This record gives sequence, C-alpha cells and structure tokens, in this order.
Amino acid sequence: MTRINTNVPSVIAQQRLNQSGADLQVRLERLSTGLRINRGKDDPAGLIISERLGTDISNIEQAIKNGERASAVIATTEGALTEITDLLNSIKALAVEAANTGALSDEERAANQLQIDSAIQSITRISNTATFGGLKLLDGSLDYITSGISNTEISQARITAASFVGATSINVDVDVIASAQKGALYLSGDNSGTGDGTVLSQTTIQIRGSEGVRELVLTSGMAYADVVSAVNQLSELTGVEAALINGDANSGIAFRSTEYGSDSFVSVERIDTPATGNNWTLYKLDSNADIPVNGVPWGDASLLSDVTRDEGADVSALINGILATGDGLNVSINSPSLGMELLLSESFATDPSLTAASFDITGGGSLFQLGPDITALQQTNIGVQSTSSESLGGTLVGGDLQYLSSLTKGQVNSLDNAASRNDFSSLEEIVNAAIDEVSILRGRLGAFERNVLDTNGRSLQSAYENLTASRSIIRDADFAKETSELTRAQILQSAGTSVLSLANQQSQQVLQLLG
Repeated sequence: MTRINTNVPSVIAQQRLNQSGADLQVRLERLSTGLRINRGKDDPAGLIISERLGTDISNIEQAIKNGERASAVIATTEGALTEITDLLNSIKALAVEAANTGALSDEERAANQLQIDSAIQSITRISNTATFGGLKLLDGSLDYITSGISNTEISQARITAASFVGATSINVDVDVIASAQKGALYLSGDNSGTGDGTVLSQTTIQIRGSEGVRELVLTSGMAYADVVSAVNQLSELTGVEAALINGDANSGIAFRSTEYGSDSFVSVERIDTPATGNNWTLYKLDSNADIPVNGVPWGDASLLSDVTRDEGADVSALINGILATGDGLNVSINSPSLGMELLLSESFATDPSLTAASFDITGGGSLFQLGPDITALQQTNIGVQSTSSESLGGTLVGGDLQYLSSLTKGQVNSLDNAASRNDFSSLEEIVNAAIDEVSILRGRLGAFERNVLDTNGRSLQSAYENLTASRSIIRDADFAKETSELTRAQILQSAGTSVLSLANQQSQQVLQLLG
C-alpha cells in the first residue's frame, strides 16, 4: 500500500537516527571527559559506589597527610630532646669530675657549677621554646592534666596515653593488692640466752647488696647498736641498711636492702670459723612478711627460715581493674585507652589494707587522627611531659621528691653541698633519672613513629592505591572501547541520514500514479 499522509519508513528512520545520534553524543562526551559515568542515568548503581569510593579516597588522602604531619612533629620534638640529652650527659660528666674532690680545687668546682647552671638553664629554655607551627612541644602543653592526686599516696604520676571518647574526664583508681618490700634478714638479740644484745664472740661478716659487697669485723662484746652504726656507714657501698628491731637491742637487728623491689636484695653471711659453734644465725620471715607488732616470732619455725639472703618484692596493684606491672614502688600500665607510670609513696605501697587511691585525668595530651574515619579506633593519644629542669629527674631522696633544678648553685644538690657532705650519690641519681626519662620519652616517640605512624601510612597508601584502581574501573572510560563505539555510532549516523533521505523520496513516487 502506498500512503502519503503518514510516511512510516521516514518515522522509523528518524527514530533510528535519533538513537544513533544520542549514542554518538554519549561516546563523544565520554571521550572528552575520560569518564564512563558522567551523570546518574549512565549507571545509577555505579555512580553510587563510585561516589562512596571517592569519599573514602579523599578521607584516606587526608589521613596520609595527617600521618606525615605527625611524623614531622615527632621529628622536631626528638631533635630538641637530643640536645637535652647532650646537655644532661655534660652535667653528668661535670658531676663525676667534681666528685674527685681530692684533686679538684674549690675554684675548679665553682667553674663546674657555673657550667651545670648554664646547662640546666639551657634545658629549661629548650623545653619552653621547642615549637612546631606555634604548637609548644616540651613545656607540658601536650601533657595530661590531672586533679585529686594525693602526695601521701602517689608521689609522681606520668600519664602517657588516655582516651576521652565519650567522656570529659577519666577516673583512675589505684588499689595496692600486694605490698612492695625490701629484702630483710633478722638476727636475734638473745642467741646465747643472756638477752644482752651484744656480739658473743669476734665475728667476720660479709655484707652484700645491690650496690656491692663489704666485710665487717665485729669484736666480742660489741653492742648491737654499734653493729647497726657500722653497717649503716657502709650503706652507700653495699645497698644494705640495719636497725634495731623495735628500737630494742635485746630484740635483735633487722638487715634490709635500701631499696624496694625484686632487683634489691640483702645478704649477710659469717665467713670466719666460730671458736665454739656458730652463734650468728639469720632468719627471714616466710612470704616476706613484715615484723609483727609483738616482735619476731623466734620460736616459730613455721614462720621463720634459716637463710643468709633475701630478695625484695615489687608492689602489685590494680589500676582501674587492670593488673599493673610493678617495679619497686613504681607501677605502670599500657593499654590503647590508658597508659601511665606511677611512683607510689612508701606508706601507700607497703600497706594493701589502705583504701584505693583515686584521681582524675581531666584533659590534655595530644590526639592524632590517623584513619579516614573519626572514631576512637582510628585515633591515638600520647602525652609528652615537660622537660624543664623543674620536672626532670624526679627522685625520692630522704623521702622528698627532688628534681634536676636542685643541682643549681645554692640548692640542696649543688656541687658545694654535695662536696661538704662528701656524698654525690643523690646528685648522680637525679641526673641518671633525668637521662632515663628523656631516653624513655625519645624511645616512646620513636616507637610511636615507627610502629604506628609508619605502618599506618603504608597501610593507608595501599588502601589509597586499591580504592583508586577500583573507582577507576567503575567510573573511568575505556578509550579503546569508546573509540570503537564512536566509529559504530558515526557509521550508523551516516547510514541513518541516507536512509531517511530515501524514505522521504519514496513518498514522491505516488505522483507517477497521477500521470
């Protein structure tokens, strides 16, 4: 049939031409943008997942930058700590030189003191001026803020990590469950039955402790009070001290290590041969128990052991229900949410019956966002304590906590004062403690950079590469395929135009029927 009102072949040709034209536009758009998905209709599901991947990629990219910046902060901090370490080593060398009092004049010692004062001032200056982009690094700005600490329970607190997610403060409970102890040996004051508290015959004893070993000759009839005095004069050399039991010579002598903890010990042994039998017998209380109120139970073999050596014990405590690691009077924990090192007071660490100590961490510290999502699992908290001379080297000396600043001229641990009492030991302990604190801080920061920042950066970089590749597969255009489809669309467009022209000419053939 031949009709002229409706040219169906032309309509069909137009439809196909429009389709090939639209396909041609799609190929041209993809080739010009390089993207397979330019709008939602191109691939709705693909658009959704690719946009999500794009968000992940952007977040990971920022997390990588965060890690790089954190590494820069750590490097700057460690550079300042390196200078402080060098200054502390020079202070230690000057103190060792000053201790050579037999070969050093007062003027030379005064010159050493000037150098120590200058080094201590430089340490404080570095502590106050070390910055990164306006961020104070070593003045305590990055340390945690605590409140409610009682000096009668906790002498010193160093918080290394605390997570405040979901809370504005963290309550810390410290409960001593086993006391810190010194090594202790006991000698009866009534070995001969006379109860006179004296040495019965000449006795040579060897005293050994964590500091060294010395021999001591005790004469016949020597009072126990004199024995105690002789032993204590050697305490700096042996690490062993002595005292009359309950202040009574007739009760006997207690020999103890000068320090608490499993690393300390006391050994008192008779090394000569007694003329009439050994009347020098020492005992320790089982389970390292302390002396009962009514004295040593000399006649109770179930509570006493005949020994010549005894070790101390570390304090054992629970911190927020977690069993802490004990070291003498120190306890520490290290978990992702809470890390700290506490120096307990002697009275608190040796009495498990006391109520648990409690304090709060109210803020502070430095928070590093290391992951692409803002969650506690992708954040790390770390505290950096002040390294000023007023904060470094905290050491218990005679029951008082003394710091590096006490080494300056006119202070209790200056070279002049140490020389006047002929005792440089407390000075050395403070400097050694300061060196250890800085070294531990450097090690902690180094471990954080190596084991956290570096590994996290490599993990994020791997995720960035894989997610970018996945998003590219979904969204980017395949040029080989698109150029092939472009050629096809161009051919169809050309053919469609020719077909449409033929379809339009076909209607004119009806005029021949009218001729």
